Amino acid sequence: METLRLYDFLPSGNGYKIRLLLTQLGMPFEWVEVNITKNETRTPEFLSKNPNGKIPLLEIEPGKYLAESNAILMYLSEGTEFLPYDRYLRAQVLQWLFFEQYSHEPFIATSRYWISILGKAEEYREAIEQKREPGYAALGLMENHLKSHIFLVADRYTIADIALFAYTHVAGEGGFDLTLFPSIQAWIERVKTQSRYISITQEM
Repeated sequence: METLRLYDFLPSGNGYKIRLLLTQLGMPFEWVEVNITKNETRTPEFLSKNPNGKIPLLEIEPGKYLAESNAILMYLSEGTEFLPYDRYLRAQVLQWLFFEQYSHEPFIATSRYWISILGKAEEYREAIEQKREPGYAALGLMENHLKSHIFLVADRYTIADIALFAYTHVAGEGGFDLTLFPSIQAWIERVKTQSRYISITQEM
């Protein structure tokens, strides 16, 4: 079996999703750093692999690539404990993955990127402020769900949790106050106790 190759940027939450799942699956992979702050995803070489010019990018076998973090999560989790077999539960996992990319990541992850990765909070101050309300709305929806659920789907740890954990647990780096969300905080701690857990900053 070919060794998987992950093109990634260590601070990236989207990349972290893949690193975390691969590690928890016990699947060996080669990690290739691509620094998005230096436009390394815009080079002709990288664009030949992913024309959309984004990480993470998973090379499944030589010349065969898969992009979009949640699509990669689905691919890797197929046939594992991280993705339910039941049709309805699988659809619920997908529901959370779509929510993460449309209603969560654009507000929480982008704010974190501007503030903590680029260090340009003042330059983006107005745009960051515009992301506060929808970002807190996404956290509020998660909080309400987690008040009565241990994990997001079927009270078991799945890729739905991995997808939303990635940027939620570092939301404070984007200026969001997680102390307002005790159920989210408890869920974060539950995720951290899962087997083979790694932190977002752990070097590969």
